[in-house]
Amino acid sequence: MPIILSIETSTTNCSVSLSKQGETLVLKEDNNANYSHAESLHVFIEDVLKTANIKKSQIDAVAVSKGPGSYTGLRIGVSAAKGLCYALGIPLISISTLEALAYQVSCNDSAIVPMLDARRMEVYAAIYDSNFNLIRGIEAQVLDDNSFDEILNKGKVFFVGNGTEKTKSLITHKNAVFIDGKLPSANEMSMLAYAKYKIDDTEDVAYFEPFYLKDFIALKPKSKS
Repeated sequence: MPIILSIETSTTNCSVSLSKQGETLVLKEDNNANYSHAESLHVFIEDVLKTANIKKSQIDAVAVSKGPGSYTGLRIGVSAAKGLCYALGIPLISISTLEALAYQVSCNDSAIVPMLDARRMEVYAAIYDSNFNLIRGIEAQVLDDNSFDEILNKGKVFFVGNGTEKTKSLITHKNAVFIDGKLPSANEMSMLAYAKYKIDDTEDVAYFEPFYLKDFIALKPKSKS
């Protein structure tokens, strides 16, 4: 019964879970708008291990949310995951951030669009069916009032993630359902990581990098008036 530590830091939600055979034993997370991942992540890891009374040496694998999402957040999460894998000699498993987010939606015969806020009127989004099969891959998508019309014209579409706020200001289609207040979490990573562990679907710890989707663009600081 493999024990897997899962790390999710792609958004403001710093989230860590410990699972056994795909079932979450302990979940520790905090949605801090100040992105306190660097300070919180290792504390959370120690907390979930202590709560579950499990030693680091008992962990069989580490799973990490691979993106897309915050550049800094992803780097912090992946660095921590790789460090643990190196130190413990255990495999690294990567989980699509948007796939895990999609699993927060339960629906029948509908489409699911997990979306994360990007710059301006842009989101990172993918499209899944109600069985979580990928219909359309991950894209950096600039929103307008015709976005997702093709899938919306076929039936109900559930939008989830922190990209919904600006999406619902544009899309008024009768089949659009917006689920607010949801962020990627290590909780949904538990079963996805276990499924990958069983088939030995792991990453090269030395060379694995987050899936940023877009190149990092540093913003100029605002000039002081």
